[in-house]
Amino acid sequence: MMNNTDHKDASKNIDSTFHMTLTDYISPPLFANGHIQSIFPNVFRKVNGVRYERERIQTPDDDFLDLDWSCNGHPNLAVVCHGLEGNSHRAYVKGMVKALNSGGWDALAWNYRSCSGEPNRSMRFYHNGATDDLDWVVRHVAGKNRYRRIALVGFSLGGNLTLLYLGKDDPDPRVSRAVVFSVPCDLKAGAEKIAKPANTIYMKRFLKLLHEKIKAKAELFPGKIDDYGYSSIKDFKGFDDRYTAPIHGFRDAYDYWEKCSSKPHLTNIRIPCLIVNALNDPFLPESCYPIKEVEQNPKLHLMMPRSGGHVGFIRFNRENLYWSEALAVSYLNGKI
Repeated sequence: MMNNTDHKDASKNIDSTFHMTLTDYISPPLFANGHIQSIFPNVFRKVNGVRYERERIQTPDDDFLDLDWSCNGHPNLAVVCHGLEGNSHRAYVKGMVKALNSGGWDALAWNYRSCSGEPNRSMRFYHNGATDDLDWVVRHVAGKNRYRRIALVGFSLGGNLTLLYLGKDDPDPRVSRAVVFSVPCDLKAGAEKIAKPANTIYMKRFLKLLHEKIKAKAELFPGKIDDYGYSSIKDFKGFDDRYTAPIHGFRDAYDYWEKCSSKPHLTNIRIPCLIVNALNDPFLPESCYPIKEVEQNPKLHLMMPRSGGHVGFIRFNRENLYWSEALAVSYLNGKI
């Protein structure tokens, strides 16, 4: 996490407007630690009352994406992008979907390739730069002509994907607003941060989950991909060098990280977008707090709460509504 000097350096660039602020989230007692904020919701949070209707759409390369809809007949739709090794049923996704439905939005939580419970058909799977899949989902939704406005909500990898899409691609004009949380917008620095000893528990978990996808791919494509010696991979560089980069046309992990980081494209975003990165996020190094880029683009807003962890922002109440969910709905509705 950032040390005291990092906090002071960041604070110098904060003004008293909503454009950037440090002070908008206060953690519950005993939950200020970034690791506790990150782990507790994943282990203990349960979100009830969300019912999905699944739709499978075909991609241009003869693969498929599984979309989970939660609709109440609202005129606007929010497309929710999950994080690394997540899916539409993770608590943070369902919590956001439930809040959106209560706040006047239909919601679509889409699953990246191989994240819906079934391996995808092609050699490729998902990664930080797969904006073509996000674009395909948005075009599919826009083609239905059911919604006046479309918003994007992203978490972690899904936040980077969302920002990269908005800054690099040409979104449908109905995409009018976005909010993202816990975004590793500098992928190289983020990969190096999570590889540190303090984050070993997270690194091991991600590599274990990714291993399952590699084994599934090996069954589908024998001779083209295997998991021989997988235990020697200790970090994202090892994984991305061996799998992500060659499968998806990048030279190596560094090439992948450079081309798929959203940070260089933030100044190109042309719709209102809120970025929320907690200062005690154990995954994010200082370069993932894009203060300079936000200062250069009036469409961007950056919130850097002192606490919140990684996709945490815990809040205890009768509605089981987390601070991040209430914030997202308020921002998408133009109330803040």
